[in-house]
Amino acid sequence: QVQLVEFGGNLVQPGGSLTVSCAASGSIFSIDTMAWYRQAPGKQRELVATIARGGSTNYADSVKDRFTISRDYAANTVHLQMHNLKSEDTAVYYCNAAYPPFLAWGLGTLVTVSS
Repeated sequence: QVQLVEFGGNLVQPGGSLTVSCAASGSIFSIDTMAWYRQAPGKQRELVATIARGGSTNYADSVKDRFTISRDYAANTVHLQMHNLKSEDTAVYYCNAAYPPFLAWGLGTLVTVSS
């Protein structure tokens, strides 16, 4: 099994920056792709960014050029750097790890963008 714990969520002003992180433990050797999702109040959970084992990344159109996903294999951690934050980025951010045929989810960390 894989366990995920997110941290780093905070209140940030519009235009500001924040990095959220996710620490993985357990059967980390079996993890393939890791991802960040988010869920805003009253909305469905949506994919934000993914990073494959080899390092290739993909981003939702709404965050391209503003967010960067990275993976620290030595620390078993994945990070999401967020810049030029907007009010619509306010959400609970969830970490996800695929270790076929299973998926693991963290409990989320809250990011609030407000003045």
